[in-house]
Amino acid sequence: MDIIRNEIPILEFDAEKTAVINPDHEGFDMTLPSKCVYAFLGEYIDEYANQSETKQVGTFNSATKDYPIYITRYKGKEICLCQAPVGAAAATQLMDFLIAYGVKEIISAGSCGALENFPEGTFLVPYRALRDEGTSYHYAPPSRFMDIDILARNAIEQTITEHGMEYSEILTWSTDGFFRETKEMVAYRKSEGCAVVEMECSALAACAKFRNVTWGMILYTADSLANVEKYDERNWGGNASEYALRLCLDAVLKVENK
Repeated sequence: MDIIRNEIPILEFDAEKTAVINPDHEGFDMTLPSKCVYAFLGEYIDEYANQSETKQVGTFNSATKDYPIYITRYKGKEICLCQAPVGAAAATQLMDFLIAYGVKEIISAGSCGALENFPEGTFLVPYRALRDEGTSYHYAPPSRFMDIDILARNAIEQTITEHGMEYSEILTWSTDGFFRETKEMVAYRKSEGCAVVEMECSALAACAKFRNVTWGMILYTADSLANVEKYDERNWGGNASEYALRLCLDAVLKVENK
């Protein structure tokens, strides 16, 4: 298939699925459950694994850190459980690896920066992500946005409702430039309808679509950029991670792949 060519390299795309180095090139003897919770919840993933019916079945070795790959048993079902690294490139690389070894229905969760006046710890469901990161352009042709899978969103929203919580569907801004969220850029993204900012959503959505799996995201608000004259880091989401993991586990049980 011909490469989409462009003067700007990041806007060039090759739809060929076989690469020189494929996600399963190491040929590990590992078959993962179809359902997976892949969450940006830091050390809480390991804490949960140590306190539950969970076993480590593999390790993803990056240059700087090893990521344990777990299989946990939740409500009678086996679920793959893995901590997601921060940043679109790293997060997508590991998710692509998990997909190669059997994962097909994935729910992620993580914090985001509020661009509107959301209280800290507000749970949100992104329906679309603005592609201001580089990784998604290796998984999908150039476009301004990536839509989030409706099957995953429905499962997440049903779960949140069953937990007696309210939620909002939002447009998120996915960016690589954590320290390049200038006042004018924040205002520009808000004018486009972006309610929050994070680093991975559009890339993970693109990877999932490219690999024909189902993926969705639960976000919870941490710091606030709603007032660019008075940035507020707050408590970086507080203790929302524990509840976010429970929502992920319940939601992924409801997801069916395409």
